[in-house]
Amino acid sequence: MALTSMSLAASAQAELQSGIKLGDLDTSVRPADDFYEYACGGWMKKNPLPAAFSRFGSFDRLGEDNNKRINGILTELLNNTYAKGTTEQKLSDLYKLAMDSVRREKEGLQPVMSKLKALESAKTMKQLFAIQMEMAKYGNMEFYRAGLGADEKNASQNILSVNQGGLTLGMKDYYLENDEATTKIRNEYKKHIVRMFQAYGFSKSAATKKMKNIFALELELAKISKSRTELRDPQANYNKMTLKEFNQKYPNLKLEQLMNAQGLKSEFMQEMVVGQPAFMEGANKILATMKPATLRDVMEWSVILSSTGCLNDAVREANFEFFGKVMSGRKQDHPAWRRATSQVENYMGQALGKIYVEKYFPAAAKERMTKLIKNLQIALGERIAAQDWMSDSTKVNALLKLNTFYVKVGYPDKWIDMSKLSIDPSLSYYENLLACRKFWNEYEIDHMAGKPVDIDDWYMDPQTVNAYYNPTTNEICFPAGILQVPFFDMTADDAFNYGAIGVVIGHEMTHGFDDQGRQFDKDGNMHDWWAASDGEQFKARTDKYADFFSAIKVLPDLNANGRLTLGENLADHGGLQVAYAAFKNATKNHPLPVIDGLTPDQRFFLAYAGVWAGNITEAEIRNRTKSDPHSLGRWRVNGALPHIDAWYEAFGVKPGDKMYIPKEQRLPLW
Repeated sequence: MALTSMSLAASAQAELQSGIKLGDLDTSVRPADDFYEYACGGWMKKNPLPAAFSRFGSFDRLGEDNNKRINGILTELLNNTYAKGTTEQKLSDLYKLAMDSVRREKEGLQPVMSKLKALESAKTMKQLFAIQMEMAKYGNMEFYRAGLGADEKNASQNILSVNQGGLTLGMKDYYLENDEATTKIRNEYKKHIVRMFQAYGFSKSAATKKMKNIFALELELAKISKSRTELRDPQANYNKMTLKEFNQKYPNLKLEQLMNAQGLKSEFMQEMVVGQPAFMEGANKILATMKPATLRDVMEWSVILSSTGCLNDAVREANFEFFGKVMSGRKQDHPAWRRATSQVENYMGQALGKIYVEKYFPAAAKERMTKLIKNLQIALGERIAAQDWMSDSTKVNALLKLNTFYVKVGYPDKWIDMSKLSIDPSLSYYENLLACRKFWNEYEIDHMAGKPVDIDDWYMDPQTVNAYYNPTTNEICFPAGILQVPFFDMTADDAFNYGAIGVVIGHEMTHGFDDQGRQFDKDGNMHDWWAASDGEQFKARTDKYADFFSAIKVLPDLNANGRLTLGENLADHGGLQVAYAAFKNATKNHPLPVIDGLTPDQRFFLAYAGVWAGNITEAEIRNRTKSDPHSLGRWRVNGALPHIDAWYEAFGVKPGDKMYIPKEQRLPLW
């Protein structure tokens, strides 16, 4: 007798394993009191923080496994010689240069000295601007950022976007907040500037003068910058104006001349989107009174920062003192092979990705992943339809958006043509990296200027351990790199895979309906498609998430930032709800067994928590809390699960348990 298709599915699931490693748990902790420690405590004890890391978790370990695979590909390439101009020649020669520390020690600072000497010789703003124009072809922008991308209100077309910039520390908080920890970082940063200029051959007195000029300028830019939280408002950051208007309002920014020098013709920037007009106005005033010495020092600082990783060990180690030790709490730098691999990936990542997927990404994995995504889409559609706080008109538009998601799995259908990139081993490593920057700058302009958005572009390399939702193309993307344990296990049953990669899928889908994503329609255009009352209901519900996470103490003197992390927290909540619903749909006709004393529902939640197992330094907790729109791993578990009813049922969580939240105080959304 032939087995039915349902029986075949049940039979296939029965042959699969749990996927949960019991040694990763800490069963001395009650799951209802601290689920993160219960689910991840064993893993954290077995995997102490390596000295070269500021955070090391199951996520990072997978990243390291991929780094080793990519390094293996590069090492194999060294065994042969290749015709000039081939991808293999470029990869192998760039990797050789990255690994050739003997040559870099011999060259010392020489590769960069011509630029520093030219800047030191320039005495006037006019002379310095001429150097700025020359450096623009490498994508250099000192005081603001500009680049091509989708027009958020006409998403099929590319447009120039201009945004705030100029802060080495990345955000205004480090310059303006006065708590003890932030003040210490700021003071260490000032010392770091002096140390780096000395490492590049300047006297201590000259380096100190330069530090004062640089820090004073960055402080002024910080005062007019928006915070990371404010930058999450896409409507506020969309201000369209003509090139003529920009030039009239902010003549000292010299945008047109600098973009022309990059290779972007004026005809392709007659209209642009200015992210933060108040910043541009302030920067224009700062530049109007800037002395040549300040501009020179800022430009020299830009040259230094962009070269520390490709010269001798002395400057690399000096740079690590601040960015590695102070900012992140790392005790030592990564080994040379790892640094070299990362650098080659930064510039030729997709070329490496093409080889990676041929070696490590089986067709069966893509097939199973595609099925999971389809099941998650169905489950999210059911949950949208079931919401009692949404009107029918909003539900229809939401379902239209969900059903038009562009799904990308594994790797691109077409690969970037890198034939115009030249890697020349007769030149220094620094000079070759400049050639890479020039290539990518030219590629972006050639690929995007005056052209429609290419929806087949990928914004991550195939080997990347991550995933994304892009609102302007309404796409969800899952690179091959993430489709491995602990996210995806071909030998594990649905309880594990829906709890791990299933939640990731649901997370990215839900981003289409978070506080930012919901402002974009099915065609990727930013406009309000929600009924007014539904929008108010959504905000009332999600404000409570922001308040809940802002009340969490990540350190005794530091709270989480629920506003900064709102979109990611909503996506975690949605991902859990949708993945659980899809899991129950997938197994309703062939229930899974109890394995190792764990029910299928318990394994679902353990798989989710296991993704976030990790150890982290206090410095990195501070850094991420200020800068990262994602909650820390511990709180992606202990902050998210108390609002999921199915978790209470799976682990028998009752009143009096430390993680218990009364039903009426839980925050439902999807």
